[in-house]
Amino acid sequence: MSAAADHFTGFLDALADLLDEDAGHDAGDVDGASMAGRLHLSRFHLDRIVSSVAGEPPARFRRRILLERAAYRLLTTRRTVLDVAVEAGYGSHEAFTRAFQRAYGVGPQAWRGRPTQIRIEAPSDVHFHPPGSLRLPAQKKVTSMDLLTSMVEHHVWLTGEMIECASRLSDDQLDQVIRLDVDDDQQTIRSLLSRLVGQMGMWNAALDDREYDWSVEDHESLDSLRSRLAVEGPTYLGHVRDVVARGRLDDTFVDALCEPAEIFTYGGMIAHVLTFAAHRRTLVALALDAHGITDLGWGDPMRWVAEPRV
Repeated sequence: MSAAADHFTGFLDALADLLDEDAGHDAGDVDGASMAGRLHLSRFHLDRIVSSVAGEPPARFRRRILLERAAYRLLTTRRTVLDVAVEAGYGSHEAFTRAFQRAYGVGPQAWRGRPTQIRIEAPSDVHFHPPGSLRLPAQKKVTSMDLLTSMVEHHVWLTGEMIECASRLSDDQLDQVIRLDVDDDQQTIRSLLSRLVGQMGMWNAALDDREYDWSVEDHESLDSLRSRLAVEGPTYLGHVRDVVARGRLDDTFVDALCEPAEIFTYGGMIAHVLTFAAHRRTLVALALDAHGITDLGWGDPMRWVAEPRV
């Protein structure tokens, strides 16, 4: 690693320390001069090194990261805009509002009511990563296999937790028959199929920052289901392929459709979809079987995923 890269890493360490809530730092007390001193550099040399490696001077770099954290605070807390501004190192509500509007296109209060993505475009691709760290492009990528492994690990852990919870029940409670209407109201083949398509459509809308029309799922026709699936299926698959190819499964996005808006990881969203889709698909397969349609069996993907794809 070059000396410049070493110093840039030190700069990032200092910035990460500033973001660490447990460290008790105030953004207003940590300026470029103090960061340069921590790295045993002059302010001039720090500016030159960070600008060369990151594509933006350290003061702008630091302000951008703190603005991204401020956006996160606006989204996830009830703090006043002034409190968020002070934490980000601004001396007044007005100065913070001007800086925020330059970065996000709207003022902080308007953004809080209709949030978009937290990240501000930057040449280094280093960003604030909730709840209090930095996301580096050189970070170890989370691959599709990592996601599958995590899902299995979660399954094993959750099964153990469920067994422990079940140990508090009587034998009669353990053997009580469970009705299958545990998810959607008035479950039918139609409603389950509509929700399977709608779940992809809902997340496509969240990722594209647009509203989802829930009324389309009200007694939806099979023709409508076919048409929607032809659009929503490839679109959702495209989102998944994109984040997997770029190793961004642990990246976050803002779901403004939630009330209030929430932040999720792409990997968490995909795991959520796979989990609840498997439940609904199994109910549909059982219902079809009850009607004498046995072509799909249980809908088990075990053999399907092993078959070569053109």
